[in-house]
Amino acid sequence: MDITTAKLVCFSPTGTTRAVLEGFARGFAPETTELVDITRPDVRARPLRLADGEMLVIGVPVYMGRVPALLGDWLAALEGNGAPAVCVAVYGNREYEDALLELKDIVSDRGCVPVAGAAYIGEHSFSNEETASLGRPDTSDMAHAEAFGAKVREKLQGIASLDEVGELKVPGVHPYGGRTELWDVDFIAVDRELCTQCGLCAEVCPVEAIDAQDGTIIDEKKCITCCACIKSCPEGARSIKPGPVKDAQGRINSLFTVRKEPELFL
Repeated sequence: MDITTAKLVCFSPTGTTRAVLEGFARGFAPETTELVDITRPDVRARPLRLADGEMLVIGVPVYMGRVPALLGDWLAALEGNGAPAVCVAVYGNREYEDALLELKDIVSDRGCVPVAGAAYIGEHSFSNEETASLGRPDTSDMAHAEAFGAKVREKLQGIASLDEVGELKVPGVHPYGGRTELWDVDFIAVDRELCTQCGLCAEVCPVEAIDAQDGTIIDEKKCITCCACIKSCPEGARSIKPGPVKDAQGRINSLFTVRKEPELFL
């Protein structure tokens, strides 16, 4: 089976999921690679329709054991048209729970044929210098992602059509566990002496929760606690203030210290 185009679809506020998919694409080596970064609201406003010769490679970060709920409308508009799909969940060295199964079920319901899945580790949104997932995906993870791409290409080249592909088995249970509701919490501290009002925080926010003219103004009801604004601030002016998110950061640092490795499902 010949695939000429890989459509890389990612929701990646801090760039970890995007990096994994780009590594996969290097290993798969299609004639054409198209990145569809649905992190930005304007991109999520445009539906995706797959065509003959195209493959969907979709990656999402795991939010509380699930696919991020804010992607629901975009995913519901996806038109798979029988295209093969590779599903990737990226999590912060805790657990990915039912997220990969949920993602596989969604793309299958939208007309894709899941042919492979994977779970990779990315730096946790709440990470600091004590977090086990710091700096991931690292060199080893990226080499693994490239090898994964090569394995999927080999699998597809070995079949004449997707009718030869059996059901993809990935971990998870029905009904899904985890939680889909977002935290509504004031957790970002802004050092006004360091902040230069450059506007980068507003630019990288995937839900437009930060005022473009004043980065200290945050709509807590829109915020999804992705921490993209904190990680991208060039002045280090943003941090996690004491409270439930800071407490969660402490639990992640103390309970999930053993390095986890990527998992593949072919």
